[in-house]
Amino acid sequence: MKTRLLGGIVALVLAIVGTLLLVAYVQGTEARAQKDLQPIEVLVVQSQIPEGSDLEKIKASVKLTSMPSASVPNGALKSLDGIEGKVASVEILPGEALLGARLVDPQSLSAPGSVPVPAGMQEISVQLEAQRVVGGRIAAGDTVGVIVLFDKGANREAPDAETAQQVFHKVLVTSVQRSVAKSTTKPSETDPAEQANTELPSGQLLVTLARNDVDSTKIAFGAEFGSVWLTKEPDTSVESAGGVIKKLELYR
Repeated sequence: MKTRLLGGIVALVLAIVGTLLLVAYVQGTEARAQKDLQPIEVLVVQSQIPEGSDLEKIKASVKLTSMPSASVPNGALKSLDGIEGKVASVEILPGEALLGARLVDPQSLSAPGSVPVPAGMQEISVQLEAQRVVGGRIAAGDTVGVIVLFDKGANREAPDAETAQQVFHKVLVTSVQRSVAKSTTKPSETDPAEQANTELPSGQLLVTLARNDVDSTKIAFGAEFGSVWLTKEPDTSVESAGGVIKKLELYR
């Protein structure tokens, strides 16, 4: 009898302890779940952000939104303070939290030997011989003047006359590609900068310019139906009134 009573008491105690442990486990699980669900406000993308977008475009495309802490990725931004001048390194889709790691310096997006394209502009390339590109002494980041020459048809007053005009000033060069010279002699010990200024470039150069859509079309037209020359034109260059130069007026 005593044995049965003792066994019953032990079973009751175990049941109580088991119940208490189960309740504690459930309460702990609920607490952890509630902690994971605690909302955190982060910037979430509302409309697609293209690669290279500047801060103004990014600001217009994100909204401060509450998200469960468990679903917020590391590095998610709560504001855009302190990241002036950064751009999107990749395309960012709607619904994504904006990560600080995806905002980078514009220079990091540029290919080696090139400079970033200013916002709102596009790139166009022209293939030119070295003498048309200041002997090849033009590099990415320089600004150039664009001169277009036509045999005839470019001037209404004298449609049969040869004409030339500098149509654009201080155009940004975003990249310059040139043929690689095959050297059969021993490597020169000349300073690379001096060598670039004294050696005659071989082949043609592909110069890429940054310009708006209308100007890009004009450059393409000039290169296709006329001929193009580039001047090296830094910011300090003086721009005169210019005008169309005709063959008969050249010596006046």
